[in-house]
Amino acid sequence: QLQLMESGGGSVLAGESLTLSCTASGSAFGINNMGWFRQSPGKTREMVAMLGNGVARYANSVKGRFTITRNMETMTINLQMNHLKPADTAVYSCTFSNWNAEATWGPGTPVPVSS
Repeated sequence: QLQLMESGGGSVLAGESLTLSCTASGSAFGINNMGWFRQSPGKTREMVAMLGNGVARYANSVKGRFTITRNMETMTINLQMNHLKPADTAVYSCTFSNWNAEATWGPGTPVPVSS
């Protein structure tokens, strides 16, 4: 019943900024972790940023450049991405998980970064 949808993806030049959003619909009962993953061409999917129990965690490759925020009133999470690099090129997906570690995923949004 819980569904997620990303928005805000698109082509960007290296050095520019972009903000992704993820909005949940349906029941979010029991959600305690939410965040963003990405999968680059030829690479495995990796965690980018996660929020759990009010604590934000980031991949080392994006620390200092990306910021994850949430709005519990609208059940929305955002990813502010600054100083983008070609290595950030990936399909970005949002995820919510509950107390039983059951995860719901959005379909993903592509972010191609060109030099």
